[in-house]
Amino acid sequence: MFVQRFSATRRGARLARRLAAHQLDLWGLSYDSQASEAVVLVVAELGANAVLHGRVPGRDFELRLRCDRAAGLVRVEVSDTHPARPKPPEPIPDPADTEGGRGLLLVEALAVRWGVAERTGPGKTVWAECPLNTT
Repeated sequence: MFVQRFSATRRGARLARRLAAHQLDLWGLSYDSQASEAVVLVVAELGANAVLHGRVPGRDFELRLRCDRAAGLVRVEVSDTHPARPKPPEPIPDPADTEGGRGLLLVEALAVRWGVAERTGPGKTVWAECPLNTT
């Protein structure tokens, strides 16, 4: 298991993404594998959401990764202290009409399942389970 807290800034989100890629490599998922790239993209999207929508001044966000080879999954959990829950993604009628709002659509496409859970203390945990084998 990998657990780390990051500042709720763009720099913190970028560091979370980079350390996730490094941890996956240590677990045997090479940087250029499809599984690693998918998990890192999910970390990037959930980290960005924690920074953009879940930020509470003076509070960090937490990244937790768990590799379960028996189940063939990597579980990504991003916890922040903001009480607002993410809304389920809606299809974007015309992608040219918006610059953002695709993060949870990407998570939904890459993960086997995802959701929101309560956490100890204020806020919530957004989680996603990504397959180790993407073929």
